[in-house]
Amino acid sequence: MRIFDWDGYVFLTHTPVGSLTPPSTPTPVIDADRHILLVLGGSPPNDLSWGPDVADNAAAAMQEAAIDIYTEPKWRRKAGVAANSPRRGSHAAKHVGAAMGGGQRFPQNLAHSIRNLAIFAGLFGLKSLQRISGWTNLLFMVFAPHLHEYYRATYAALCDWDRLQSRAKHIQRNFPERFSVFTTATYNFGPVTVTLPHIDFGNLAWGWCAITALGNFDPDRGGHLVLWDLKLIIRFPPGSTILLPSAILRHSNLKIGPNETRFSFTQFTPAGIFRWVYNDFRTDKDVNSSKNTTPQEHERRKRDREARWREGIKMYRRWDGPVQ
Repeated sequence: MRIFDWDGYVFLTHTPVGSLTPPSTPTPVIDADRHILLVLGGSPPNDLSWGPDVADNAAAAMQEAAIDIYTEPKWRRKAGVAANSPRRGSHAAKHVGAAMGGGQRFPQNLAHSIRNLAIFAGLFGLKSLQRISGWTNLLFMVFAPHLHEYYRATYAALCDWDRLQSRAKHIQRNFPERFSVFTTATYNFGPVTVTLPHIDFGNLAWGWCAITALGNFDPDRGGHLVLWDLKLIIRFPPGSTILLPSAILRHSNLKIGPNETRFSFTQFTPAGIFRWVYNDFRTDKDVNSSKNTTPQEHERRKRDREARWREGIKMYRRWDGPVQ
């Protein structure tokens, strides 16, 4: 493992085939194909208000929301690692937004109580979280424009289809489109958000997941992002954002100190939503069992599946800057 002492500002990296350099100047580490695989996006440079007005405000709001949802004693008990910890860790977490999978017949917003929905609406309406999401969206557009457009167009097509359906509840975006192209968000409420090594196998294989670290912890001593496949340990300060292909890179976090708190806010789009839109708003099962699906269509879909990874990788931007 190699430790990268990232200061939380914009930095790019790929499969490490060279030496990592300090991120005062954005410097990519690329493979032979020069693809940008992940982005250490950090926080906006020269924005002195980002710490108190954005990162600290968002962390305080998440803590208040967590206490409202769980009650303070139950929330604080989440800091202890249970014997049967969930796959990602024992911290409190809630997924919010549109999803598809687990036997769902069509994409829809994840179910929550009316009380919790009001709490989530308050969080999404915060200027601090909107600034975090807007910064994330800008990073996504700049460093992976074709992939960003794929996410944007898929979500737009899903919403257009959903509006035509006759049902009581329709898909609601977490943020306006100008702030985010992701369908789903996870509030990792902590109070000690330390994930176990995992991959997010429900996400698009070549897609990106955005992770923003928040809380009151010393990033020199803990909270680092561990990318096991790349053999990297990356300092991950509060208020900074990283975009990575979480479905193919095994990742986790280092522990933080006693009496410290760590939250994270993540955004992603489940792979099932991309399949639903690709299938003309049907499940794979519906397409494969439909009498209207011709042998030629089955053959075309087979070829598409075989080429899907290659076509997905083409959505990554090639770095055309200097290489050290």
